[in-house]
Amino acid sequence: MVPPQPTPAPAAPSAPTPASPRPQAPPRENHLSPATRSLVAQAHTLLTHGDIDGASATLDRALRIEPSNPLLWIELGRVRLVDGNAHQAEVCARKALALASGDPAAQTQAGRVLVDALRAQGRNQEAEQVESRPYMH
Repeated sequence: MVPPQPTPAPAAPSAPTPASPRPQAPPRENHLSPATRSLVAQAHTLLTHGDIDGASATLDRALRIEPSNPLLWIELGRVRLVDGNAHQAEVCARKALALASGDPAAQTQAGRVLVDALRAQGRNQEAEQVESRPYMH
C-alpha cells in the first residue's frame, strides 16, 4: 500500500498588487456657448469702434449666462486693460485662472492677462513670478 501523500499547504495569499495608475484625464477645454460666442463677437466689434462701456456691458451679459466660463473672464480682463483699469483686469484674470483648472490653453490666456495687469500696476516682480509658472510655457 502506498502511503498517502501530504496535502500541500494552501498558497499564501499573494500580496495585493498596487493598483495601476489611473490614466491621466485628457486636458479639459472650455468653449463658449453659441449665445456667449455671439456676445463676445459683439463685444469685440464694440471695442474696435471704441465703445469700451458697451463692450464691458455685453461681456457682463455673457457672464450672466455662463458665470463659470474662464474664457469670458479673460475677455472681460482684456477689456478692463484697454479701459486702463489694471486692478479690475487682475481680478478678472485671477478669477479666470481659478476657473480654468485643467484647461492649459485657458490658463495660459488668463496668465497673460494677469501678467499684463500686474505690469500695468508696476508690479513687475509678481509678473515675472506668474511668467515662470508651468502653465505659461
